Amino acid sequence: MLLFKRPFHEYSLRGRVTLSQMPLSVTAGLTAFLILTFFPETLMNPLFISFLLSQGAILILCYAVPWDRLPYPSFLVLPLLDLVSIALGREGGQDSLTGISLMAVFPVIWLCASGVFPKTAVAISFFGPLAIIWLPLVIRGDLSGQDLARSLLLPVMMLGIGVSVTVLTLSMIRQQRDLEAKDSQLRGVLDGSKRQERLLNTVLDTVHLGVLAVDADGHDILMNRKQRAHHLLAAPPSNDDPNESQLLVFGPDRTTPVPVEQRPVRRAVLGEEFTDYLVWLGAGSEQRAITTSARPMKDQEGNFAGSVIVFSDVTELVNALAAKDDFVANVSHEFRTPLTSILGYVELMLDDDDGALPDFQRGPLEIIRRNSERLLTLVSDLLSSRNGQLIVRPQAVDVADLVRASVTAALPRATDSGIQLLADAPKRLEAHVDSARISQVLDNLVSNAIKYSPDGGEVIVSLRSEDGRVVCSVSDTGMGMSEQDQEEVFAKFFRAEAVRNSAIPGVGLGLSISKAIVEAHGGSVSLSSEVGAGTTFTFALPA
Repeated sequence: MLLFKRPFHEYSLRGRVTLSQMPLSVTAGLTAFLILTFFPETLMNPLFISFLLSQGAILILCYAVPWDRLPYPSFLVLPLLDLVSIALGREGGQDSLTGISLMAVFPVIWLCASGVFPKTAVAISFFGPLAIIWLPLVIRGDLSGQDLARSLLLPVMMLGIGVSVTVLTLSMIRQQRDLEAKDSQLRGVLDGSKRQERLLNTVLDTVHLGVLAVDADGHDILMNRKQRAHHLLAAPPSNDDPNESQLLVFGPDRTTPVPVEQRPVRRAVLGEEFTDYLVWLGAGSEQRAITTSARPMKDQEGNFAGSVIVFSDVTELVNALAAKDDFVANVSHEFRTPLTSILGYVELMLDDDDGALPDFQRGPLEIIRRNSERLLTLVSDLLSSRNGQLIVRPQAVDVADLVRASVTAALPRATDSGIQLLADAPKRLEAHVDSARISQVLDNLVSNAIKYSPDGGEVIVSLRSEDGRVVCSVSDTGMGMSEQDQEEVFAKFFRAEAVRNSAIPGVGLGLSISKAIVEAHGGSVSLSSEVGAGTTFTFALPA
């Protein structure tokens, strides 16, 4: 059975004082029992009786005095009283029992283990037991050297015990203080971590983005409130806890399920990094368009430790873009019919074989036809941009001939603008392309090069064969573009700020349509530009 039901330091000061006195009180009681049993005549000795009465009184003081209301070291008067009591017991009972003076070890340990006034406690551990033995000799006048020397062993032993206990106590106190300091630091770190966690959770629940963090095995680490709503939206009606493969995730057409390996979370778990990957979550009227972005996390060794995926609801934006495209298509379609009619009648009027049309009327009609054709071309471009995917009909074509034809058609305009237009193409270079569409790309790039070189200069159209591809570059020495404009130059209706501030006409569809035509052929378009130094557009097509 354990002596204490709880740790010693958890008791009140009164309880700790009582427990510290208890070993000596129990020993005194055992001594009284032995005296009563075997040496009853000793009970007639007033000194021994004083010893027993003082031990009882000290034990009562331990419990009766409110030590926690007194100055903290005040309880140390009790082990000092114990030393006096033991001295009385030794003188009153040494004829009956030997070794009563050894009881001094209890107050010595108490004094030295308190950690209060350690040097004084060590001194008392020697001089206290020494006084217990020497003081009666002094009182009786028995001061022989042998008697004094014979009694030195016990005080020296008590001194050794006191020193040992003091060293251990001070060491424990230092360790306890270190532990308390570390515990305080850890509590501070823990409190700081909890504050950061609360702040992070508050921020994540405030933003209108779904945020999901997963570890390297794909297990959820963190999910904010918005993302929980997204997860609930994508869950099938009959499944309250679906896995990734069971979620309702669809492609841009809103009906084709996205393969599991191409779903945002799965791609992120595989360590991919992507931005603005569009998917549709849910089904029916509640379906939402979500763009997703992911960034991997690394541990201290640089190994993949998980990923953070951000989900942004862009349904309204997607619907607005679709509505804009529908509006453009409807308006363009309505424009095409009257423009076609105007062009037809103008051409009939200009088709004057008998010369009845006066010259002063022919000039305005030519102007009407030219501007009507321009408007019809613009309407066609608007419709092409609405359709997105262009249909191409490749056939064997001499691309070099297309380049020379485009340059020849643009020469008059280049000459009027003071621009030297050159073609650098081989005599013949065949490829399977849609000649009409590639001519449209060439005309658009050459026209832009001339248009955006208002101060004259040089435009070079070069054609070459490279690694099984046909590569064509259109370079000018005109205005050039900033890095920000280069990132958006292929977007529909985009026009650079410098161009908008100038008188150069355009609606920002030519490059978007040209890019769509090249990509429909399985090719790619790139550019390099520097403000004030010119621009080079390059497109490459499979030969």
